[in-house]
Amino acid sequence: MVGKLLVRGMLAGIVAGLLTFAFARIVGEPQVDQAISLEEKAAAARGEAPEPEIVSRETQAGLGLLTGVVTYGAAFGGLFSLVFAYAYGRAGMLSVRALSAWLALGAFISVVVVPNIKYPANPPSIGDPETIGTRTGLFFLMIAISLATMVFSLKVRRRAAAKLGAWNGSIVAGLVFVVIIAAVQLSMPVINEVPATFPAVLLWKFRVAAIGMQVVMWTTIGLLFGAIVERSAFMRTNARVTMKSA
Repeated sequence: MVGKLLVRGMLAGIVAGLLTFAFARIVGEPQVDQAISLEEKAAAARGEAPEPEIVSRETQAGLGLLTGVVTYGAAFGGLFSLVFAYAYGRAGMLSVRALSAWLALGAFISVVVVPNIKYPANPPSIGDPETIGTRTGLFFLMIAISLATMVFSLKVRRRAAAKLGAWNGSIVAGLVFVVIIAAVQLSMPVINEVPATFPAVLLWKFRVAAIGMQVVMWTTIGLLFGAIVERSAFMRTNARVTMKSA
């Protein structure tokens, strides 16, 4: 069963990657082009020679972007299916589609929203190349802490729900998650390398596009994976076996 779920998760992730690529080409790439153009003009004004283009911009925005988002989608779709396989039957009486949607929402909050609050995405023309390792490490550390906190909060919810009811248990878990994440983010170092002269509107549009790509990715994975699995014969058979054993 897990192997079949893994294949379906990766397929859902590939479709999500294709849709994300289309969104990025239409919404995100124009912002990247503007940011690069601003950087080139600033470098020319300082009398600096243009850097050699190792990979053409056309390749970056085309085949490179497509390969990146599809690989990302397939990888996270596979991981998503494994989490679903573990959670199915352990998350109460949620249907296949409902569980898939809730897991996708939780992943979006943990993997996208929380780390981007502290370390939001910046255009390629922003940032000191010497700090890229530090910035990348802190971003992934924030993701790891967010995922761990999400798991801990779900355990808190289970215990609180047994004493206070499902609704109150959910509120307690949500508060625990917010308090822990807020404390962690306040304690982590601040990185702000955006020049004061960089257009605020362009920065805002770029960050909205970056979040939008993730919205497309995780919405597609959550909804499509749930629909595919719900229609599969092996899942219906498993559901009947579960009901009989109960």
